[in-house]
Amino acid sequence: MTFSICVREEYTDEDGTEQTRYGVAVTTRLAAVGTLCPFANEHGAVATQSLVNVELGERGVEYLADGLAVEDALDALLNADDGKPNRQLHGVDSEGTFAFSGDECRPWYGHVEREDFTVAGNLLTGESVIEATAEAYESADRDRLLAERLIDALAAGQAEGGDKRTDLEVQSAALQVTTTEGRELDPYYNDLRVDATRTPIEDLRETYELADESFQDALAKYEEAYEDDSLE
Repeated sequence: MTFSICVREEYTDEDGTEQTRYGVAVTTRLAAVGTLCPFANEHGAVATQSLVNVELGERGVEYLADGLAVEDALDALLNADDGKPNRQLHGVDSEGTFAFSGDECRPWYGHVEREDFTVAGNLLTGESVIEATAEAYESADRDRLLAERLIDALAAGQAEGGDKRTDLEVQSAALQVTTTEGRELDPYYNDLRVDATRTPIEDLRETYELADESFQDALAKYEEAYEDDSLE
């Protein structure tokens, strides 16, 4: 299953409190990748792919919530998985990163592991796909919203060729962003999926832009009602 990115970012909220946000984004030449690959909560982000075992992602973020380090959590799950050689699994938590590509994944496959993010992919046109994804994320302006930057990172990988299975026209893409910050209303653009399309990145970007517009419009019209918990 194609390529994905998991990231961790520290920031200061409006009250001056240090917070952490996590993000994960993925695209593939199959439908509904958002149901299978990306997982995130306020403790970290995980992506499971190649010959997908959804349980690795589901239990991975549960283990992070239980206080396990991402390396310990994901390594333990892989070691208990008979299909380990066919898996790709990577992610981030509050302090570390983890990335694994089994030696029976389909070429081209591989991963990048940096201080605060990971990128992995398989069945790609080449290594430049994940390198471009990583570079786009690293060089992006951190003042921009993370969801938008994750889409840009996917777009950079797609521009390098992305998933090599060009005979499969139907594609999908998804992203999730979470934070340790307590919010009255989580932005609509932080959990998005495009389940079946021939233009996944373009459609994910359009969905993001519409979700952002919707969120801002709702705040402008109903923020007081949201705060008073009186919206009917």
